[in-house]
Order: sequence, then structure tokens, then C-alpha cells
Amino acid sequence: MAAPLLLVLARPLTLLPRGTPPGPVRRALRALPGSRPAGWLAAPPVAALLDAGGLWLLYRTGLFAATGQSGVARAVVHTHVLLAGTLFTLAVRQTEPVRRRWGLALRGGTLLVAGAAHATLAKSLYAGPPPGTSFDPADLHTGARLMYYSGDLVEVAPAVVVARQWFTRPVRAGRRRAPTPAAGRRRSRTR
Repeated sequence: MAAPLLLVLARPLTLLPRGTPPGPVRRALRALPGSRPAGWLAAPPVAALLDAGGLWLLYRTGLFAATGQSGVARAVVHTHVLLAGTLFTLAVRQTEPVRRRWGLALRGGTLLVAGAAHATLAKSLYAGPPPGTSFDPADLHTGARLMYYSGDLVEVAPAVVVARQWFTRPVRAGRRRAPTPAAGRRRSRTR
């Protein structure tokens, strides 16, 4: 759960094109964040659905049991979880150059809903194992607690970024629009 946060903190969409030799690959990497499909994937609700929805599908269907039997399925699931988590963190933090900047209320609200979905999933795992699996209850409870509390810890960093952006925005906007003392008074015209 911490890997997506650490990846986004490294600013991959900014650094990757800089580390690529000039040419068509570099141009494609620079154009990718500004593309329409990338813009919609980076919408906070879409990214949250891919992230939290993927976890719900993994743990509340037979998919988790299937990953124990197939190395390919396990690799695909791990890749999806990493990429979806990175996309969600990227969408909420918005520190990279993307096609569209989403509002603070939408990003903060999406973060709260995704956090609630993650916590609810952890609580449901505490109550019962994923379908098709049989875990020792003590192991299941430990894993669910770890998911619940570490999820909260990992979600604090994007929440701090959104809160900082939220609370500093009105101050800057207020400075720009501050009226001068004479602007509030009507000027009298004398002839």
C-alpha cells in the first residue's frame, strides 16, 4: 500500500521523459499525461473505483483463491493493485502535469469515500475469509487489522496534501482580491 505513494512522490510523469533520450518515445511520454484517456483515468472517482473496486473484487470473489494456484494470476493482480493504487494517489495529489485539474472538494471527497471502502473491506475480511480460502481465524484477524490500520496510515499523506491545498488556497485568493481602501467608497463627482 505504501509503494504507490512512494512512486507518486518520485514524480514519474515528470522524471521519466527527462531520463529518456530525445525522439519519438520521449515525445509519447510527454504527450501521455495530456491525452484524453489519461485525463479520464486520472479523474479521482474513476481512479478510486479502479483501486478500491479492484480490491473488493480480489478479496470478495474467488479471485484471491485463484491467485494462490496460478503465478500468472498472482502477477497480474499484483500489477493491477500497484498501478491502480499509483493512479489513485496521482489523481488525488495532482502534483504531476495532467490534462485536467480536478477540484479540491472532489479530490477530498473521493479520498474519504475510498478510505471508507478500504476500511469496510478490511472489516469484512475480519468477519470472514475471501471465498474459496480457509485461513486460521487468528491469521485472518491479524491480516484484516493490518489492512485496516496501515490503510489509514497510508491515506494520511494524500489527505495532508489535499488539506494543505484546501487551506492555503483561500489565503492566496484573498490576497489577490483584497480591495484597496478607496475601492469600497463611491467617488463623488463635482462639476
